[in-house]
Amino acid sequence: MKATGIVRRIDDLGRIVIPKEIRRTMRIHEGDPLEIFTESNGTVIFKKYSPIGELGEFATQYAESLSKSTGLPACITDKDNIIAVSGVPKKELREKKISGDLEKIMNSKSVYTASPGSKNIQIADENDKYEAGVVAPIVFEGDSIGTVIFIAEPTSKVGEVESKLAETAAGFLGKTME
Repeated sequence: MKATGIVRRIDDLGRIVIPKEIRRTMRIHEGDPLEIFTESNGTVIFKKYSPIGELGEFATQYAESLSKSTGLPACITDKDNIIAVSGVPKKELREKKISGDLEKIMNSKSVYTASPGSKNIQIADENDKYEAGVVAPIVFEGDSIGTVIFIAEPTSKVGEVESKLAETAAGFLGKTME
């Protein structure tokens, strides 16, 4: 755990304000759910809640199935991080923060399919090696909570079939949250 040096007081209603700098860095927005953990030594930890992250092993198996059926690398993200990867080395992408461009696609709630001449969409902030071929937002109760992605490869082309498959997978994962 890293100390920030910021101290806040609890108000008379039991509220505490999370500083803007921390909210920006951690991508915490108004209405985002937070999990609260306590430890016996008095430590209180706030963690962004990820409904997709709760699917952990299932998401990994689902990404593997998508990758095997299409021959393309696939990954599944929550709102902030890549949580499941198949078809590329997991250590290069798993648990990495998603890129700002990917976040914009997710928030648009519409499927993105790369086309020749279109802007390259990096998947992870820290890794410019992988680009999105297809991105389908996972929507639950009207909010985007993650994405299903097919990673673009120079030797293969993504098209309508991959787009529909990603959209179907995202729809299924959204329904699984219910």
